[in-house]
Amino acid sequence: MIDLTQQDGLWTVTINNPGKANALTGAMLSDLLQIAEAAQEARALILTGAGKVFSAGADLNEARAGLATSGLWERLSGAIAALPCLTVAALNGTMAGGANGMALACDLRIAVPTAKVFYPVMRLGFLPQPSDVKRMRALIGPARTKLILMAGQKVTADEALAFGLVDRVVASEDLMQTARDLVADSLAADPQTAAGIAGMCG
Repeated sequence: MIDLTQQDGLWTVTINNPGKANALTGAMLSDLLQIAEAAQEARALILTGAGKVFSAGADLNEARAGLATSGLWERLSGAIAALPCLTVAALNGTMAGGANGMALACDLRIAVPTAKVFYPVMRLGFLPQPSDVKRMRALIGPARTKLILMAGQKVTADEALAFGLVDRVVASEDLMQTARDLVADSLAADPQTAAGIAGMCG
């Protein structure tokens, strides 16, 4: 349920469980982690979802059985954040719960106009992953982070853009081409140059 295509240095990773709003199981997280750890050789990586939802976060049955507190979430976001190549989260729809972590770990986030972002951990009785909070706070500040995590607000794509949580909002039919356009210079560049600039940007 995790699809990977590789072409000319571009790795495209698709969460493919649309019948369940791309909810993530432990097996899917493990697959995503394996890909992220293997992507050291990638020259760019795009992360997206199949259908009209990026991901509903953890599968609720597995979340209640322990997945919500699994170390896989932190390992996955850490592996994505550590990649030397340019990474883009192409949010084809709403992103919820733990799915925020992998997108926050990407260098860039683009979203379709109908996308919403929410992270209802407090209502569900779980703590968010520590790095998710740090990355969200670094992007949008403490008050807006509390708006999402403590007030349980669903943030629209336009609000997310205004906050700085996403970098562009694009039409659904343009999403993947926009993502490919964003990584085009990295794919064309000398890998050492690209990695050097990435290191300078932080």
